[in-house]
Amino acid sequence: MWKILNFFQKNLIWSIPGFMILGLVFGSAFSLQFLKLWIIPLTFFMVYPMMVSMNMKELFNKGGNKVQIATIIINFGVIPFIGYFIGKFIFSDTPLAAVGLLLACLLPTSGMTISWTGFAKGNVSEAVKMTIIGLIIGALATPLYLKLLMGTVISISLSKIFSQIIFIIFIPLIAGYLTQLFLKNKFGNEIYEKKYKPRFPLLSTVGVLGVVFVSMALKAKTILADPMVLLYYLFPLIILYSINFFVSTVIGKMFFTRENGIALVYGTVMRNLSIALAIAMGVFGEQGSEIALIIALAYIIQVQSAAWYVKFTDQIFGKREIIE
Repeated sequence: MWKILNFFQKNLIWSIPGFMILGLVFGSAFSLQFLKLWIIPLTFFMVYPMMVSMNMKELFNKGGNKVQIATIIINFGVIPFIGYFIGKFIFSDTPLAAVGLLLACLLPTSGMTISWTGFAKGNVSEAVKMTIIGLIIGALATPLYLKLLMGTVISISLSKIFSQIIFIIFIPLIAGYLTQLFLKNKFGNEIYEKKYKPRFPLLSTVGVLGVVFVSMALKAKTILADPMVLLYYLFPLIILYSINFFVSTVIGKMFFTRENGIALVYGTVMRNLSIALAIAMGVFGEQGSEIALIIALAYIIQVQSAAWYVKFTDQIFGKREIIE
């Protein structure tokens, strides 16, 4: 089982589109409204494993204040408004798609922030701090941003969003931390790090692929009636990620070392699409599947662009200096 899950996680660029297609096929052939009952357990199963493997102690490591502040400014002072104006311009007639685009912008960093920073030989320690800080601030700020920017075009309940965020983020965060302490106390830190910690992100992949399948299955008949809607959603995502990479790269090169610059890029471009999906499906009810569609498509752009950026990191930031 672990080999299968590892394959799916390492090949998200193919596994996510694959489960999207499966969702379309089954959703077009059968009535799958009962799958709505699976949304809540799948979202919890998607987020909780990520929290188990998160090292909260990294948050208190000294240093890196400058790059952390820059990351926060980009993540919460720049990108959400770029996403909002792109959505307002392109999705003027489809406000739910605009909500999905904004929601993807409001939840920065994920486990992939740490992974891709490591692949590109960036500062992994700072990437871990970015992930934790982005998760906490994003959880608190998302309801306010949604209400402020989209409250006039779609009915948004602050209390409902906050309650969902408590269930989707903070309860899994606490449960994950307690699970981590239990495993360390029972088996020791070394066994936890080698055996158990690597497995939990793989379990999260089950939740991600499950939510992608459900969101596509529930929207299948609408999509197949007008397949061009997929290109309609992909276009603004390509614009958003292109701008995001450009802005973060320029700031990273101008103000930071190679390692911190790379961490800044992946700490501001990688979005926590799993949690965005969970909020879309858990908060917006019947409308959630349409909002989730653009978030599911964002996975394809995000994974592909992150992989290509690794290939060109040395050309962008220069080769890493090896001290003998």
